[in-house]
Amino acid sequence: MEPTTGKAKYYTLMEALKEQILSGTIKPGQKLPSENELTREYALSRHTVRKALALLENEGYITARHGKGTFCSERVIQRHNSKNIAVTTTYLSDYIFPRLIQGMDRVLSENGYSIILKNTCNSRSKEEKVLKELLDKPIDGLIIDRAKARSSAATSTCTKCWTSTRSVCLHPGCYPQMADKPCILMDDCKGGYLLTRHLLETGRRNIIGIFKADDSQGAQRHKGYVQALQESGIPYDPENVIWFHTEDRKTKPSLMLSMLLDSKKSVDAAVCYNDQIALAVISMLEEKGISVPEDIAVTGYDNSLIGQSSPIGITTIAHPQEKLGEMAAELILEKIRKVPEEESSVKRLISPELIVRESTAGKNLSTETKK
Repeated sequence: MEPTTGKAKYYTLMEALKEQILSGTIKPGQKLPSENELTREYALSRHTVRKALALLENEGYITARHGKGTFCSERVIQRHNSKNIAVTTTYLSDYIFPRLIQGMDRVLSENGYSIILKNTCNSRSKEEKVLKELLDKPIDGLIIDRAKARSSAATSTCTKCWTSTRSVCLHPGCYPQMADKPCILMDDCKGGYLLTRHLLETGRRNIIGIFKADDSQGAQRHKGYVQALQESGIPYDPENVIWFHTEDRKTKPSLMLSMLLDSKKSVDAAVCYNDQIALAVISMLEEKGISVPEDIAVTGYDNSLIGQSSPIGITTIAHPQEKLGEMAAELILEKIRKVPEEESSVKRLISPELIVRESTAGKNLSTETKK
C-alpha cells in the first residue's frame, strides 16, 4: 500500500479499514483479518499494521480479544445514507442560537436531510453524555457549536464522535484534534479590535474589558482589545479586565464592574463579551445613576435581537446568525458529497462588521455602520 496523499502508511491503512467499517463491509461483531493477513494483503510490515489497528481500537472502532483476534465494535453503526445531521449547540432557545439553527435547518431540509438537535448547556458532563448518545445514532454528519469539554473522558468521546462521521466545527479551540478539521468562524480578534478602536476614537481612554474565560471567542476578543490599546500607546492593565465563566455570566460581570466603580477607579468605557453582558452592564450603571454613553460608553457583540430592541441602542459587532448556520450546513453537505477541499465554495472566515449605535455616541462620531 503506497500513500497517495503524503500520509503515513499506517494512517492510510487505518482510514481504509475505517471506511469498510462505516460502509458496512465490515459489520459490528465481525472478526477482522489477522495481522498476518493484513500484512500480506496490503504489503505492509507487521509494525505498521499494529499501529493502524491500535488507532482504530483507541477510537472505539475495534476491540481486541485475547487469543481470539480483533473484532469490529458492537457499538459501531452504519451511518451512511441516514439523511440525519446531528447538531450540538450550547443552548436551543437562548440568545443567537434559534436563528443559527434556522439557517442550518433551511439548507439541510432543502437537501433532504433532518436535524438531530442536542444542547449541552455548556456543561462538560452533559456535553460528554450528548456525544456518547450520538455515537449510537445513525447520522451522516455532525455540526458542533461552542464545544467546551476538556476532560480526558470527554475529549476521548469527542474524538470517537468526530472521527466516526463527517464533521464541521463552528468555534474551534477547545479540542486539539479539531485543529485541522473543517471550521467556520468569526474573526473575533478583529471584532474585539474594532470595538476597542472605536471607543478610543471617541476619546475614551480608561476602557474596561469584560470577557468570557471558558470559550475561544472570549480569548480572541480579549486579544483584539489588547491590540487596539497597544496600537494607541495605552499600556495593557490586567486589572482593567473582568473574566467570567458561563456559570456566573448573569451576575459576575456587572458585580465586578460595580465594585471597580465603587473603588473610585476611573472608567469611561466597557468592551463587553456580548450584547447580553452589555445590557446587564447598562442596567447596573443606570441603577447607580451613571449615564450611558455620557459617563461610560458600552459595547456589545453579536447584534442580537435583544441588543437591537434595547432602550439604548448598543454598539456591537454584526453576527450573521442564520448565514453562519447556512454556511455550516453547506460545508457538511460538501463533506458528505466528498467535495475536494480545494474545490469548496463555502467561505470559512467571517469578517466582523462594526455597528455603531447610541451606547457609544461621541462628540465627533454619529451613529453608522463601519467595516
